[in-house]
Amino acid sequence: MKQRVITAIVGVLIFLPLVILGGYPFQIFVYLIASIGIFELMRMKRIARYSIPSLLTLLLLWALMFPTDWSAELGIIVPKSELTLFTVLLLLSYTVLVKNRFTFDDAGFLLLSAIYVGMGFHYLIETQDAGLEYVFYSLFVIWATDTGAYFFGRTFGKRKLWPKISPKKTIEGALGGVILACIVAFVFQIVYPLPPGMLIVLFVTTLVSAFGQIGDLVESAFKRHYAVKDSGNILPGHGGVLDRFDSLIFILPLLHFINFVG
Repeated sequence: MKQRVITAIVGVLIFLPLVILGGYPFQIFVYLIASIGIFELMRMKRIARYSIPSLLTLLLLWALMFPTDWSAELGIIVPKSELTLFTVLLLLSYTVLVKNRFTFDDAGFLLLSAIYVGMGFHYLIETQDAGLEYVFYSLFVIWATDTGAYFFGRTFGKRKLWPKISPKKTIEGALGGVILACIVAFVFQIVYPLPPGMLIVLFVTTLVSAFGQIGDLVESAFKRHYAVKDSGNILPGHGGVLDRFDSLIFILPLLHFINFVG
């Protein structure tokens, strides 16, 4: 527990100043942690880190994360959908060149991983660009959900939420996470009002809290399927990048999809 707390404090001291600073330092930092995240997924699947498919996946990841303001400044007009399709064709061609030592399943895994991680972290950059209030709202809701789920689960938890994926999570804990997230969002809206208004914020918070818990379960499903305890070990006491950012990169695309951010 002591190591976990120390890592959390160090992480906050690094992450929050970069969020506030924004610009290239923050964007480069996000690129770095996203790259670590994609390598964590490759490690789960036992795909060689230093290989042509891994390089193509990393390049696709970076392309999908490309911030909107960078595209405008550099005059880049190639759609991300076309870059993704081009990567699909290259990976499928590679399966033929190596006579299925790299399989269709491997190609599908890498493509889905690049989209999952790349677009999730892309929206972290876009959210910071839209305003710090949206980043802090998202972080507070996620932290409140995790805290509420933990304490409500320990105190009232009886019915398992999804035992085959995450044996410790309970229905009572999940509901507690949503309740505490709404309380925190209520206070946040009083202190730092977001444009949509209180009722919309509370409704969105309910969705975000639930969706964030799904993101956490998705990461748990990955780890259980590939028989690993943590996605990585870069964060002592916490695991890997995806162990810490799994909920956040799930909810940020949702917030943009429903036009809550901006």
